[in-house]
Amino acid sequence: MTGEIALGGVYVPTLLLLALAALALCWGVTRLIGAFGLYRFLAYRAAVDLSLFILILGALALLVPILGIPL
Repeated sequence: MTGEIALGGVYVPTLLLLALAALALCWGVTRLIGAFGLYRFLAYRAAVDLSLFILILGALALLVPILGIPL
């Protein structure tokens, strides 16, 4: 995985793109958790959301090179 990607002549860090993808996925997962009412079993919603984002970002960072997605 390279360090930067050129988007219209502007170099964007790969980690920024992965973070945006993780943010979108995290938003979807938190919506599902809220829809099923699972937040009532958790003490600190903000800590769970932050942990979920970090886990998704880490999984994306590990899976992107393995799957061969050109980033």
